[in-house]
Amino acid sequence: MKIERKKYINQLVDSKDNGLIKIVTGLRRVGKSYLLKTLFKDYLLQSGVPKSHILIIDLEDRRRKAFRDPDYLLKWVDSQMKDDEQYYIIIDEVQRVDEFVDMLGSLVEMPNADVYVTGSNSHFLSNDVATEFRGRGDEIHVWPLTFSEFMTAYEGDIVDGWQEYYTYGGLPKILSIKGDDKKAAYLRNLYRTVYLSDIYERYDIEFKAEFEELVRILASSVGSPVNPTNLANTFKSVKRLNDITDKTIETYIGYLENAFMIEKSERYDIKGKKYIGTTPKYYFKDLGLRNAILSFRQTEENHLMENVVYNEMRQRGFLVDVGNVGIRVKDEEGKLRRVTLEVDFVCNLGSRRYYLQSAYRLPDDEKVQQEKRSLQQIGDSFKKIVVVGERMKLRRDESGIVMMGIYEFLSEPELLEA
Repeated sequence: MKIERKKYINQLVDSKDNGLIKIVTGLRRVGKSYLLKTLFKDYLLQSGVPKSHILIIDLEDRRRKAFRDPDYLLKWVDSQMKDDEQYYIIIDEVQRVDEFVDMLGSLVEMPNADVYVTGSNSHFLSNDVATEFRGRGDEIHVWPLTFSEFMTAYEGDIVDGWQEYYTYGGLPKILSIKGDDKKAAYLRNLYRTVYLSDIYERYDIEFKAEFEELVRILASSVGSPVNPTNLANTFKSVKRLNDITDKTIETYIGYLENAFMIEKSERYDIKGKKYIGTTPKYYFKDLGLRNAILSFRQTEENHLMENVVYNEMRQRGFLVDVGNVGIRVKDEEGKLRRVTLEVDFVCNLGSRRYYLQSAYRLPDDEKVQQEKRSLQQIGDSFKKIVVVGERMKLRRDESGIVMMGIYEFLSEPELLEA
C-alpha cells in the first residue's frame, strides 16, 4: 500500500540543496520514516540521482547500532562519498546518535552533502529544532493523513470512509488493520506505550494520574473553550489536590502540544482586530488517538467534524483561530447590551482569509440562520463559508455566504476559491 504524500514531497523538493538540515517532525507513527526512506528516495532516483549517492542510515535497526557512535557514522559517510557530486544523507531516528547535534553540524558543513533526519518525540520536539540547531535547521512538519489521502487507500465508498476516518483517524497503519476491535486496540496501545511513554520519558511529571485525567478532559472538550483556572479548581474540589494549579495545567497542556498530540486555537476579536488571551480551544491532531483516549465512548460527529475541519485548514497551511464578533442587541427592557457571537474558525494564509462555520446538521431554516448569524455580522469582504456534514453542492445566498458539504470541502480544496 503506497500513499502519495505530495505536499510533503514538494516541501522536501523545495528545500533540497538549501544548505540546511531538513528536520522532519510530527506525531509518532505518522509516516515520517516512510516519507523519507521510500517516497523521497523514489523521487531522488526518478530525478536522476544515482542510488550510490543516496545514503540511508536507519538507527532503529539493531544491525546499525555501530552508527550510534558519531565518529563511526561520520567515517562511514566519508567512505561512501567517492566524488564531488551531491550526496543525499537520510538519517532515521537521529537522536540515537550520541552528540547528534554536533554530528549533524559536521555533516552539513560538507559542501556536497544534503542532510535529512527524523527524530523521536521524546528527545526531538519542535522547540528543540529552534534551540538546538540555531538557524541551521529547516523543519518540515508531517500531519496524519488528510481525508483525501486516506481515501486514496481506503477500500470503500466515501460515506463509509468518512465514518472510518473520524473514528479511527489518519495514522497510515490504520488502513492496513482489519476489524474495528483490532483498530481500537492498536490505537489504545499506541497511546499507552508510545505517546504517554514519550512524555513521561521527556518530562518529570509528579501527578501522572491527574495528567492522564487532564488528557481525557481535553479529549472530551474538543470544540469547547478551555480555562486552566477552572480546571485547577475542579482538581482541588473533586480530587482534593491543591498542588494542581492553573500553572500546572498550562504546563501539562504545553507538554501535549510539544508532543504534537494537540494544537491550540487562539481566540481572535474580528472587529477589534486583536487576540484575546482567554479560553482558547484545543484540537487533536489525530482523531483516532483522541477517541482511543476516551475508549471510543464519545464519538459525537458534530465535535469530530469540527476537529477535522480545523486539521484540514491547518494542513493546507492556514493559521486557524477561533473568532469572536461583538454586537449590540436589545434586551427585554429595550436596553442595549453587548453579545458575543462565535465564528468557529478564522483562517489566514498570506493575504487570504476565510471565515468558516462547521455545522453538522441544518434541519430547518432556523438552524441555518443561527449558523449564518455571526458571519453576517462581520462586515468585511473576505469569504464566509458554512460546511455542512452531508453531501451538498456549493451554493451561495444573497449575502454572499457560501454553503458546501463536508465531502466536497475535504475532497476539493479549490472550492474555497469558487
